[in-house]
Amino acid sequence: MSYLLLFSPLPLAAAALAMALFPPARAHWRLSLPEIAALVSLGLAVLAAIGLALSGPGTTLLLGLGGVGLSARVDIVSVAMTLTVAFVGWIVLRFSRVALDGEARQPAFMGWMAATVACVLLLVGAGNVVQLVVGWVAIGITLHRLLLFYPDRPRARRAARKKATSGLVSSAALIAAAALLVISFGTSDIATINAAARAGEGTGPLWLAALFLAAAAILKSALLPTHGWLTEVMEAPTPVSALLHAGVVNAGGFLLIRFADVLLAAPGVLAFLALVGGFSALIGAAVALTQPAVKTALAWSTCAQMGFMVLQCGLALFPLALLHIVAHSLYKAHAFLASGGAVREVASIRRPGPVAVPGLGAVTRAFGLALVLYLLAGLAFGIMSKPPQTVALGAILIFGVVYLMAQGLADLAPRALTWRTAAMSVTATVAYFALQHGATWLSVGTLPAPPAPDGLVWATIVLALASFALAAVAQTTFPLWAGHPATAGLRVHLMNGLYLNAVSDRLSGRWTPKPGATQ
Repeated sequence: MSYLLLFSPLPLAAAALAMALFPPARAHWRLSLPEIAALVSLGLAVLAAIGLALSGPGTTLLLGLGGVGLSARVDIVSVAMTLTVAFVGWIVLRFSRVALDGEARQPAFMGWMAATVACVLLLVGAGNVVQLVVGWVAIGITLHRLLLFYPDRPRARRAARKKATSGLVSSAALIAAAALLVISFGTSDIATINAAARAGEGTGPLWLAALFLAAAAILKSALLPTHGWLTEVMEAPTPVSALLHAGVVNAGGFLLIRFADVLLAAPGVLAFLALVGGFSALIGAAVALTQPAVKTALAWSTCAQMGFMVLQCGLALFPLALLHIVAHSLYKAHAFLASGGAVREVASIRRPGPVAVPGLGAVTRAFGLALVLYLLAGLAFGIMSKPPQTVALGAILIFGVVYLMAQGLADLAPRALTWRTAAMSVTATVAYFALQHGATWLSVGTLPAPPAPDGLVWATIVLALASFALAAVAQTTFPLWAGHPATAGLRVHLMNGLYLNAVSDRLSGRWTPKPGATQ
């Protein structure tokens, strides 16, 4: 069944070709072809998952010559990503068929959307680095066409050009990394490269290949300060945003997970990823809270989520990063596709009355209770045998529980709210340990366990814990200092993304094309 994963992009590619060669009329049944193709691809992925469970991981024979051609790597990483991408692709294509009804260029849109999903499937199922590079570059090309679905909009052209430039640099970094890996290990097979890296084999500067992989991932996942294009693609139809945030930006995290063993050979690169990821997570989350527009807030949320996912990779917690990608894809696709209805619902709700504001005492009690809850749940799941990186990540996640608990412990909070927040806190904590345990178990033999931390890793862990703890305190106590004059100024700066995008624009030159310019 291994070859089923290799063939999963074909139905979508055929549907894209059909939309281009024989565009159907409005409301014609053939507009459902991309949607049907996505379902077929999803079915192939399910069968591949069954084959993985029965036969274990493996790589198909290369359909090509000299290390150049098509092959599929079937393991928990490729199967999980293929299932996620095919499912999200089916949902987005189904939504597009209805949402874009009446658009003059709907067949073209459906075709390019199907082609983009096919390219992502080609990437995540790749068994060799050449195919992986081809899929990586092809995603940028097809996505560019979707971003320019309304080519007469200046903001759409601006975002597409910025994305194209970022994609070119990202692709160049990946090509350099691929070349170094092939030269160092004498093969293009991804599984062989990872096995050799795990055994300490290979020649050449492996750290440089890891650095190029990190650069490609950072650019693809739009981490700060390379995020500008991601927050400006709102001129494209909503399904593009859903697919972009739920599938395309995850390619950076997938790349890091796929070459986990190579990255472990370069501890300095992992520390760099942890620092950049942590910075993006903190700043992106803070900026997202200040955005008045729903889709812009979701875009900044993606910057934060991708940052946290890269932080997990930097801490060598690759199974948790894979779990994060799957969860984020499903959540963010739903968030974008349901954004219109959410706005209407919020607008129809009356403004609430006074809210219960937690004081310093409630915040202190919340931190204490969250720590006790974390220790109890952790002991139940064998926290004493977990690597320090896993323990630290759990502590970071528990800071979110602190905010939840503080609302229920506020002096004016009704008893029902207290019990509800307590139940949600317990559920979130237990779910973290259960999912972490399950993801680690499923990836045994495929993804490496985090190594024993050295001084650099310990410094990274301490810095991450301190930063997220400070952010948790600031968020939980925000109502207490929200009236300070400095808060208004801080909010303005955060609403403008701390001007990081403006700085990158100035450094990169003028991005907005002149009126009438061709693309």
